[in-house]
Amino acid sequence: MEIKARIPGTIIAVNVKVGDEVQSRAILGTLEAMKMEQPIACPVNGTVKEVYIQAGDKVKTGMPMFVVE
Repeated sequence: MEIKARIPGTIIAVNVKVGDEVQSRAILGTLEAMKMEQPIACPVNGTVKEVYIQAGDKVKTGMPMFVVE
């Protein structure tokens, strides 16, 4: 499953790396938008297959950030 940015903002933290096992609702990272921190929650249980972002990156709505299978 590809996890995409729901809103534009700046990535301030990435909490996982490729190969990590994650549970549903695990916080994969944190996005700052409009001076508020938005946690990026994983919607499924699985393994992180791709991480497309790093701290400091700016993302746009719909931009892929993670792949979890």
